[in-house]
Amino acid sequence: MKITYHFTNRHGGVSTPPYDTFNLALHVGDNPANVIKNRTILKHRYNTPDIVWMDQVHHANIQIITSPHTEPIPHCDAIVTDQPNIALAVMVADCIPILMFDPQRHVIAAIHAGRNGTFLQIAPKTVEVMQKAFGCMPSNIHVIMGPSIHACCYEIGDDLATIVEKSFGKVYMQNGRLNLQQLNYDQLIQASITKEHIEISNICTCCHPDYFSYRREGTTGRFAGVIWMEEGEVICKYFNTMRSLYKSIE
Repeated sequence: MKITYHFTNRHGGVSTPPYDTFNLALHVGDNPANVIKNRTILKHRYNTPDIVWMDQVHHANIQIITSPHTEPIPHCDAIVTDQPNIALAVMVADCIPILMFDPQRHVIAAIHAGRNGTFLQIAPKTVEVMQKAFGCMPSNIHVIMGPSIHACCYEIGDDLATIVEKSFGKVYMQNGRLNLQQLNYDQLIQASITKEHIEISNICTCCHPDYFSYRREGTTGRFAGVIWMEEGEVICKYFNTMRSLYKSIE
C-alpha cells in the first residue's frame, strides 16, 4: 500500500485578497465558488482520491472514516481510516496540521492540533484510537507536524501562560511565547511514539508569507495537510521547501 501526503501553501489558486490565492476553507468568508475551484485544483494537482474534510471546532473529537463523505465531518478535529482511496484533510492557518500513518497496519490520520486541541491531548488520543480500533503499535506510527506558528511568534497572555506552566511545565513557555510543537512532541513521546518517527516542519506560518496566518492577518484563508493510501508499487519521494512538503511511502 502506498501512503502519500502533502501540505499546501497559499499559492496556485483563484481566490482574491485577503484569501489569495489557494484558500481551501468554506467558513472564512471567501467566495464559495472560488473555494470549490481551489479544492478541484488540489485534487487534480496531486491526483488525490475524494477528500474528507472536517468541521473543525478546536476540541478533541476523533472520528473513524469508513467511506467517502461529501459533507464535512461535523464537530471534529481528527479523522482516522484504514480504507484506501479516501483522502483525509486538515485545514489550518497557524494551528499544527498533524498527519499520522502506520505503514504496517495501513492506517492514516489527519489531526487539527490548535492550542485547545493540544491542551486536550488530541494527538496522543488519536494514537490511542489507532491502537484500539486498528491494532496499531505506537512504535510503527509515523507523525508529521506541518507548517504552523512557532514559539518565535506565538505570544500569549500572562493568565494563559500561567495555566500552561502549571498544567504542563515552564519548559513550554519561552519569554511569554508558547512552544506548541514541543508540547505535542512530548505528548507523542509519552504515547510511545518513536522519536525518529516524528518530523516537525521548521516553517513558522506567522513568519512566512507563503502560508496563511490568522495571527499575522486576522481575516485570511486556510491551507491544508492531506494524506491518503492507494494500491501500488513502493514509491518514496520527499521534498521539503518553503513552498511545499510532499512524501510518498509504502
